[in-house]
Amino acid sequence: MSKPGSAGERLFNGIIKENPTFVLTLGMCPTLAVTTSAMNGLGMGLTTMVVLALSNMIISALRKIIPDKVRIPAFIVIIASFVTVMQLLLQGFLPDLYLSLGVYIPLIVVNCIILGRAEAYASKNSVWSSLFDGIGMGLGFSAALTCIGAVREILGAGEIFGIRVMPQSYVPFSIFVMAPGAFFVLAALTAIQNKVKIAGEKKGRDMSKIQSGCSEDCMHCGKAGSCEHKFYDTAKTQKEGR
Repeated sequence: MSKPGSAGERLFNGIIKENPTFVLTLGMCPTLAVTTSAMNGLGMGLTTMVVLALSNMIISALRKIIPDKVRIPAFIVIIASFVTVMQLLLQGFLPDLYLSLGVYIPLIVVNCIILGRAEAYASKNSVWSSLFDGIGMGLGFSAALTCIGAVREILGAGEIFGIRVMPQSYVPFSIFVMAPGAFFVLAALTAIQNKVKIAGEKKGRDMSKIQSGCSEDCMHCGKAGSCEHKFYDTAKTQKEGR
């Protein structure tokens, strides 16, 4: 089993335990808006992953230099710099994807996943752990968006990654490539995940690896900002010197 803070643990955490979309329900705007196809979902996910990993790494490296009072503006400047680089690279080398993603590329700057990981993890941990935390969260986000986009594309167009997979007689459900389709697919996938977890728990299986983010009732939680279930155990991390 991977040690807390190790590369493997950070990757597993981002992809499974604290998946940004299916567990933490963060970054819903691009999740619902750009997943009209599997390719769009994969493109947005990987772009976000690169920005997330690199910004985590730089913020962690500068965490002892950046004054606490201006840390949020500093984080935003760092994130915006990487988003600009990725926007220019997509515009130059992948113009079709750039046009498909449109305004949601510059909006990565204000994606709560990136700023949240910068504040909650990168600003308090080593460069190595922060880098893989960003990669893990980015891969989890990419997998979720690609999965949602694939389902919407198959049902709404009979294709996946532009390749026809349904018979010619298939009549596409065009609503799935429209705005409501994103809500239907996200809700269905989340429901399936919950059903699998509940069914496993009833059979006495260890289902802690599925959707094991914070399961507390936040509305009635009295812990406020000291919640130990959010992102990671702050006290434990500080005690271990990470």
